[in-house]
Amino acid sequence: MITFNQKEIKFLETLEEARIATSHDDIPHVKPVSYVKINNEIIVATDYNTRTYTNIKLNQNAGIVIDIYKSGEHRAICIQGKTEIIENGPEFQKFYEIFHNKFQWVRKEPWKENEAPFLKIIPKTKTSWGLD
Repeated sequence: MITFNQKEIKFLETLEEARIATSHDDIPHVKPVSYVKINNEIIVATDYNTRTYTNIKLNQNAGIVIDIYKSGEHRAICIQGKTEIIENGPEFQKFYEIFHNKFQWVRKEPWKENEAPFLKIIPKTKTSWGLD
């Protein structure tokens, strides 16, 4: 199991935007997303009618990059792992409550179980830099 060190945890808990990468037919797809770190996993909200959701249904492998770019001072964590789709149940409720509390856009446009899923990325590899 991949674990994050204290500097990585602090970095991940400070930011809220990332870029997720999925693929279909060997064609990469990357888009910005909101995320939260819960335990040792990265949670992303998505919609059913997105390329990201469609890709994950066909291929559970995903990558996500959380970074701050400043020339000469780039800080980042790149994570690759398997993704689970969470659509309902206690885990969905837990994720939704955290997103609702953290993000104004969720409070503005709320949703319920089975209306939009969460993606739970379970890290298999990670690389970080610039966090010293």
